[in-house]
Amino acid sequence: MMFFASLAQAEPVTVHDAFGRTVTVAETPRRIVPIFASNTEIVAALGLADRIVGIEAYTHYPPEVLDRPLVGGRLGFSVDAIAALRPDLVVVTPSRQAANQLVDPMGRLGVPVLVLLTRSVEEILDNIRLVARVAGVAGRGDVVAGHFAARLARVAARIAGDPAPSTVMITGRLGNGLMLVAREGTYTGDAIVRAGGRFALKGTATIAQVSPESILRADPDILLWAGSERDLKTLIAEPGWADLRAVRDGRAFAVNRTELLIPGPRTIDGIEHLAALFHPARMGR
Repeated sequence: MMFFASLAQAEPVTVHDAFGRTVTVAETPRRIVPIFASNTEIVAALGLADRIVGIEAYTHYPPEVLDRPLVGGRLGFSVDAIAALRPDLVVVTPSRQAANQLVDPMGRLGVPVLVLLTRSVEEILDNIRLVARVAGVAGRGDVVAGHFAARLARVAARIAGDPAPSTVMITGRLGNGLMLVAREGTYTGDAIVRAGGRFALKGTATIAQVSPESILRADPDILLWAGSERDLKTLIAEPGWADLRAVRDGRAFAVNRTELLIPGPRTIDGIEHLAALFHPARMGR
């Protein structure tokens, strides 16, 4: 959802970011470098894609920003590359040491840096409002976040009272045989709960790596694979997986990684899609 409107020059804006830092933006930022896909998608959802002047290598959406210069990737982030773009706002999260590498150097250059954290779906909405305020479009942020909140409320109303299926979402496989799963206390875990699921595995709030055997023992109602249908089929063809209740009942599903592993506006799409898998009769799937 995109919004476009004329923007008046704003007064200086002071906010507190996820690190508890006081961040002051003296003028409406016109040249923004959002580090990480989630932050880029938030800026774009506010109708400010034209202000994005640089991105990092793992940003693949929205398409209209993919021609912007790259300022980093797997090996880190370049202060020089960012500074060359003459930004008046940098938005980061602590992942891959981005905040540690950029906050102090950019501060010495006089460029405000806004640090965001996303530990829940509600915090995604809060980040939308916060970025909008810093960017001089606070009212627009309220509208965008309010639209997403209304969609979440509609999901909650439709699934209310329906039993929550036990669920495991696998997000990756490690070379040592262990599997990564969506954890309690994270935005992905929150998305599962908001979509009307419950965790089949206990204790994942602190441990994201589990053995295949622990998933088989948990025997969830629904098995989710964050990735391709082909990779899901490869997994459930391995010994033991065909006996899983979710596989026997045809409730093993591949789900979109970008909707559920990037904490941005598309997470709301992911919740709606999960709700349709968890509660097909209520959601009209």
